[in-house]
Amino acid sequence: MAVSTYGESMRFLFITVTIAIVTLVGCVTQPIERSHTSIPTERPCCPSVERAPSRNAIVRTAAQLVGATTIESNGRHIAYDCAGVTRAVFLKHGIDLYDAEPIAPHANGVRIIHAHIRQQGRFHRGPDAHPGDLVFFNNTWDYNGDGKVNDSLTHVGIVERQEPDGTVVFISRVAHAVERYHMNLRQPHVHKTADGRILNDYLRRKHVRDSDNTPHLTGQLFAQFASRVRH
Repeated sequence: MAVSTYGESMRFLFITVTIAIVTLVGCVTQPIERSHTSIPTERPCCPSVERAPSRNAIVRTAAQLVGATTIESNGRHIAYDCAGVTRAVFLKHGIDLYDAEPIAPHANGVRIIHAHIRQQGRFHRGPDAHPGDLVFFNNTWDYNGDGKVNDSLTHVGIVERQEPDGTVVFISRVAHAVERYHMNLRQPHVHKTADGRILNDYLRRKHVRDSDNTPHLTGQLFAQFASRVRH
């Protein structure tokens, strides 16, 4: 099933909803082979692609992916992980977040996107986030396999909005599909309020080897926000 964001003339991003079985919580982006000075990209092919996308346009595209379990962009399959989903959203608007100067040869997608922002965007720590911002997390899974909580830049999502109480709602692929998740930096250690409102979702899967102070919630795992578009 093809999904068009802005009409029939913009058949750039296609979403195929299938059933996927994913056993890990968090974004397990695999190392990406890099043999060139920049990432090969699916460059925008059509004049209809925006040259200067707005924050709201980025958010609308991300919201249309909620529930999707496979992603295609320009007819090509995109890796179905948090970095791939984030990349696909920006590709729809002519920005390839994998277009970055060389970094570690086997860096995962999250680190490639982080490098792109370092070169073509800006980082900030909040506490206020803006629609269309990226949000990065550390230690969402044991990326280096050493059993320690020492894994930087392991997850990424796109901010949809910020609630009056400071809770950031972001869109990302975590477990079974692209969904909305919550993070509250004012109360990073609280999962739910007494009345049942979610402040921070679980982003790191609990393991029997985890110590009592191992972080699992979004607010505890937060690294930084980033802006790629200005308006």
